[in-house]
Amino acid sequence: MSEAPQKDFLAIGLGALATGAGLGGGVGTLAQIFVELLQTRLEPADYQRVAGDPLMAGLLAGVIIAALFAWRRSTPLENLWQSGVIGVLAAVGALLITFLAAVADRFLGLAGMIAWGFASVACGVLGSRWAVRAATAGIQETESTP
Repeated sequence: MSEAPQKDFLAIGLGALATGAGLGGGVGTLAQIFVELLQTRLEPADYQRVAGDPLMAGLLAGVIIAALFAWRRSTPLENLWQSGVIGVLAAVGALLITFLAAVADRFLGLAGMIAWGFASVACGVLGSRWAVRAATAGIQETESTP
């Protein structure tokens, strides 16, 4: 008799957390890049009037994206409470990644912030692959055996 396939719950949770934090942080970093490009193209008085809106919208979008992607990737856990906690932690992680993009901007300039954004998105994509693989690894192995 074959046993039911076991999911790797830790890998699912950590992968979902990395997915949300990485993708949400990438969106927040993109908002910061947009605001920095606005600074170079607008007059100081015009910039101060319009710069807060894209930054706040980008931060809010990053938090929402982080929570939603982490929630979606953690659904194989089948525990509503754990999925919610992972979503909240991913939102906080996205905020931290977004704030660290300002440090990358300070030390490395716009190119450093762009590299930070790409690294954040790459972390999100790799986390998503990890979570999906952990949720389906045991299922794929049992389907191929006769």
